[in-house]
Amino acid sequence: MQIMKFHVSDSEEVLSLFYDTVHIVNANDYSKEQLDVWAPISEKDNKMDIWGTSLTQNITYVAKKDGRIVGFGDLTSSGYLDRLYVHKDYQRQGIASALIHKLEREAKRLHLPEVHTHASITAKLFFLSKGYTIVCEQTVHRQGIALINYKMRKQFV
Repeated sequence: MQIMKFHVSDSEEVLSLFYDTVHIVNANDYSKEQLDVWAPISEKDNKMDIWGTSLTQNITYVAKKDGRIVGFGDLTSSGYLDRLYVHKDYQRQGIASALIHKLEREAKRLHLPEVHTHASITAKLFFLSKGYTIVCEQTVHRQGIALINYKMRKQFV
């Protein structure tokens, strides 16, 4: 596996990975209705430019295996871990760990005091295992549908 910087040409593959992962991996913790508002398939094409821009502006890495993107993650300059997703067929292979390690190294290089994120129910245990603490549980409403997630952070000493 290789971890490399995101390029705009990765946008389509990254976006497909996101939609597939949300709708399959997160299905154990969220209803179909919740998944449909979290990652509406009808908006996929519209998000291509938006995500391409934000992923380019953020510190973004992709994990590749045999030339295929199997994970990605991005961090803002203020320390917000915006996205961290691993391909549905490559779960539990250390990909998310490698990506978060790389992003945390960047945060430390920038002298950020912490990294914070909004973790799904599915991702909560992963973040806890990496030293993140729960700040609070929150309910986010999208199109009138409630989704639970966790505001989490990892402070650097």
